Amino acid sequence: MATQKLTEYERRRLENIKRNDEMMASLKIQSKANELSSSTKRERETKSYKIKPEKKSKAETPIVIRRSLRAQGFPPDYSPETGLRDDNSTGLLVRTPDSTIPSKPSARDLGPLSMKDAYCCTASDKVLVDTIIDISRKSEVYPSVGSVLGTDKREGDEIAESLNLGSLVLKPENTARVLPGKITNVQFFPSSFSKVIIVGDKYGNVGFWDMNKYEEGIYLYHPHPAPISGISINQFCLSKVYTSCYDGYIRLMDVEKGVFDLPFYSDHSIYSLSHKPSDLNSLFFGEGYGELVVWDERARKISLSWQLHEQRINSIDFSPENINIMATSSTDGTACIWDLRSISRNKSKALKVIKHKKSVHSAYFSPSGRSLATTSPDNKVGLVGGANFEDISMIYHDNQTSRWISSFRGIWGWDDSYIFIGNNRRGVDVISTAQRNSIMTLESTYMTAIPCRFAAQPCEVGMLAGTTAGGQVYVWSQSH
Repeated sequence: MATQKLTEYERRRLENIKRNDEMMASLKIQSKANELSSSTKRERETKSYKIKPEKKSKAETPIVIRRSLRAQGFPPDYSPETGLRDDNSTGLLVRTPDSTIPSKPSARDLGPLSMKDAYCCTASDKVLVDTIIDISRKSEVYPSVGSVLGTDKREGDEIAESLNLGSLVLKPENTARVLPGKITNVQFFPSSFSKVIIVGDKYGNVGFWDMNKYEEGIYLYHPHPAPISGISINQFCLSKVYTSCYDGYIRLMDVEKGVFDLPFYSDHSIYSLSHKPSDLNSLFFGEGYGELVVWDERARKISLSWQLHEQRINSIDFSPENINIMATSSTDGTACIWDLRSISRNKSKALKVIKHKKSVHSAYFSPSGRSLATTSPDNKVGLVGGANFEDISMIYHDNQTSRWISSFRGIWGWDDSYIFIGNNRRGVDVISTAQRNSIMTLESTYMTAIPCRFAAQPCEVGMLAGTTAGGQVYVWSQSH
């Protein structure tokens, strides 16, 4: 077969190939590539036969036995969430719980706790100690200061004239972050010359804020291992403050002795705490599922106990008009009014039962004792009045809150005219008892979170404290 004649393009292509081969040969690139390939192969083979180091044995994973919250001594709705880190400049050393629930220590292991050991701030608390002792001593000199806790009451007409809702303002210096976690309780020290607030949060911290000293007046203690469920100031000695927690402990902060004593310990959760007015020795608290316990402070033992509700008691309050009349609210969906003189262990019949469609978070008597206000997540604020509490009105209010913030609890102001309660728009709704609805909302650009729990300063009309899930305290006051 005759050789096919190449085209000009094919001829040039072959010449280029031949020239490139000659150039590659002169540079010895192919031999270098072969040497590099064989070298890489030897390295891989050598590496594959290296003796691997002995692998360190992992730490043995502990066997975790799952137990219910109740078996561990915690309430069913307790949630050990990760703590918030404190990023302010007040010198607070924040204590937050671990990611796991610790085993419950015994009361013998705990015992009394010195204020020094419970203190979490870098600055000294001597100024706070001196302030509280001064408040307590002046309340003895001026009985009217201590009487605001229930032994006396001012006339409603005089208070109504001195209160101007339109003049209530929130000043920037009256806002502060006092605690690292969600605040569950708040109280004012009853003093006309000093403005001191005490708060408790979900981590078991107890904080004090001396408003006269702004941020320098913030003090933090950690006396409890679980959420604070109640704060009660001894009306006969204001330097003694009782606190309770979900873990079943009641602590007595005796400022003069510098100690958090442990007068009572229970295997059941404690959900509420209150002193009976004009009674030096009686401390009332809600324990477990619906039991009300009376603790004799002088004898240091339980004097009485009654099963009043089917589920936990969320609040305990006494009528300023008649200290034998008591109100309780419960998760069983009821608020009850009781006459302590007719309650017995075998027979506990309420004077009045106020029913809600959901749990009742609070039931508080008005300053006169003639009315009762209840709050429930069924979006109702109950208003109970009449000579025998026969008149019941249900006022609509959006009481829905997420799990991250405390439930709303409506409180009375300084007379029977208004109920103050938080809303989800970062405001405070004012409910008129005469008009049976919300008549205005306290709002401010300085309020950056939802206020949930409130307290009215008993010695200064118009001073209202609101607290949030972020540990902030906002104090409204009248502008002059």
